[in-house]
Order: sequence, then structure tokens, then C-alpha cells
Amino acid sequence: MTDGVDERKRETLRRFAAVGAAAPFVGTASGSADGDDNETREAIRGYVRTTPGAHFSKLRDDLKLGTGETQHHLGRLETDGEVTSVKDADYRRYFQAGRFDDLDRRALGYLRRDTPRGMMIALLREPETTGAELAAALDVSRPAISTAAGDLADAGLLDRSDGYELTEPERVLALIVRYADSFDAAATALADDAASLVRYDP
Repeated sequence: MTDGVDERKRETLRRFAAVGAAAPFVGTASGSADGDDNETREAIRGYVRTTPGAHFSKLRDDLKLGTGETQHHLGRLETDGEVTSVKDADYRRYFQAGRFDDLDRRALGYLRRDTPRGMMIALLREPETTGAELAAALDVSRPAISTAAGDLADAGLLDRSDGYELTEPERVLALIVRYADSFDAAATALADDAASLVRYDP
């Protein structure tokens, strides 16, 4: 590893470690005699706090960690009761323990996927948006919209009985507002428009 890459990794870890150190986590603190181990664990705590629902590979890559290193520290944090994970299709997603209920976790999992997130944002802005309009707006195929709609319906987030209607629009909007910076520009724009209307503290 070059010095430049290593320094970028350390800067990333320090940034999230500062969040993690200040985070009121459930469970016992994961102390370590090894300063690097402790900094890495604090960075993971901070990342999970600010990016709930991120899957293993994204967490690993964003923090510039190795696979074994990530597995080790996440395992410790789960054992200590600070982090919890749920299997979501092919992904394992991570959350701050004791903070979210099942529906929140499902919603955050789908907000981490491009097409379902785009659909939910579009439906929050224009509840009457059709499948064809969603496909055009998101530049995806109609089958992709149908598949995502089926997944959202199975998760209890979408009603398809008469078009597409979010079943928990206030909750989805609140999650987007709270974690907008961890999604994309469309989520940030929606949050900017809606922030004055919503207050959410699960």
C-alpha cells in the first residue's frame, strides 16, 4: 500500500471515528489496547450511525478497510451489542443496535438501492406518478420498475392496488430527511424542501 493510499485511509477513519466516539451507542464500549484497532472500530461505529442500512461491501470500501479487518471489527461490535445486522437479499446491512424497528430497517435497506430510492422520492414528490413516468424519470425499464414495486410491496412500503402509493410516506420522508447526506443529490434536494416540515428521532 502506498503512503498516499494509507494516509487517505487514516483520514477517512479519523473522520468517522470522531462521529463514532460521540455516538450514544447501545451496549458496552469496544475498548482495545491497540490504538489502531480502537480507531477503526470507532470509525465503523460512526459510519453505521450516519449511514444506517449500508451493506458490508459499501462499509468496507468507504472506510478503505480490508475484508478480514472489516469482518473482525463488525463481529466485535455485534458481540458487544453496539451494532446489529439483517440479511437483505444478497446483502447484509448494518444498523446501530436498538435504534430502528423492523419497518425502519426495511425502508432504509430499500433507500440504499438506486431504483427503489428513486421511486420513493418521486412518489413523495408526486403521489400520482405512474409506472411509465417512473421508468422515464429514472431512466430504467418498465420491468425494472415492476420488480422494484413488487419488492417494496412485499416489504410493506408500497400499495399497488390502484397504481403506486407509499404506505408509510411520513416515515420514509423522515428517514430521507435525517440521512439525506448518505443517499444522493435527489434525496438531499427532497430533504432541503421538506426539512422544515418533518422532525424525526427514532
